[in-house]
Amino acid sequence: MKRISVALLLALVMAQPAWALTLDEARQSGRVGETLSGYLAARAQDSETLALTERINAGRQQQYQRVAEQNNLTTAEVASIAGQKLVSRAAAGEYVRGINGQWLKKE
Repeated sequence: MKRISVALLLALVMAQPAWALTLDEARQSGRVGETLSGYLAARAQDSETLALTERINAGRQQQYQRVAEQNNLTTAEVASIAGQKLVSRAAAGEYVRGINGQWLKKE
């Protein structure tokens, strides 16, 4: 019985990431949106959305830094270029933050 309990607990711990909010789910539900800065912004302030936003932005910052070093640019320049592309590529129904700081739902 103890083995089954341990196996079940282990399976639940390993499966937990499957329950976590994905970037696509957050975008489609309007919990996050793209910004011209190149970073994701949380529209919802729950812990799951904030954790996702922090994790995605940390990864983006690392990638922007790597690309900047390879191309003799600043991280801010790379982030800005990426932000423009991410905003323009956002799908219908997803939110983007315009230059005026207001959220817009893409159509």
